[in-house]
Amino acid sequence: MLRVERIYHRSVVTLLLLILLLPLAATLVYALSSQWGATILPQGFTLKWLLQLWQDPRFLAALGHSLVICFSALLLSVVLVLPLMFVIAYYFPALDGIMNVLILLPFAVPPVVSSVGLLQLYSAGPLAMTGTPWILIGCYFTITLPFIYRAITNNMQAIHLRDLMDAAHLLGAGTWQAALLVVLPNLRKGCLIALLLSFSFLIGEFVLANMLVGNRYETLQVYLFNMRNGSGHFTSAMVISYFMVVLLLTWVANTVNKGKEG
Repeated sequence: MLRVERIYHRSVVTLLLLILLLPLAATLVYALSSQWGATILPQGFTLKWLLQLWQDPRFLAALGHSLVICFSALLLSVVLVLPLMFVIAYYFPALDGIMNVLILLPFAVPPVVSSVGLLQLYSAGPLAMTGTPWILIGCYFTITLPFIYRAITNNMQAIHLRDLMDAAHLLGAGTWQAALLVVLPNLRKGCLIALLLSFSFLIGEFVLANMLVGNRYETLQVYLFNMRNGSGHFTSAMVISYFMVVLLLTWVANTVNKGKEG
């Protein structure tokens, strides 16, 4: 009976993986095909479209812009939010309920609505940031708050933060010394999960990037939108390249995390 259930569960998981991977596999085949029209299978394979994409200075610039904005927003989130989360969890745990409501506010306002307000607010005056990467970094910082806060808060609850701090105090460590040397290393997994979730969401964000910056600081998604009327093979190569960049960064982060654990 257990063997039948195991086979059934594996079959369901395998079928689900196939369903999820089938569109991606079809996109990859189309990106590598020289021509694919009326026939079931491509008439030939080529690396022309991938080479053309990665030799395009505009694509490389857009990819660099996206990485700079995403990493800057994530760095700002960790530097500003992580100490605040420690203070709330250790000194003011009663505020956790209020924070759970506040961090959802970025998702309560649609990006189109918030973009219109930001355009009116930052298009002129002393803080004219429209069309610059700075306004996107600020917007992406607010978007990452729910991911950062929830993942790290769950990690803090799992490691029993107060017990760790009390043990460190008994051994003679100060509060912030214990936070840096004892608590922070135990939050590595939670931080990594939060950063990966945030990065995968930010690098695919389009509405804010297109409305607030557009072609003045073209990001990867804006570039993909601008090239939508080109060759379908070229567009498929962009989608596959986008997926591979995210997959590569995720693999690097997991490798670094495993190396530290070893």
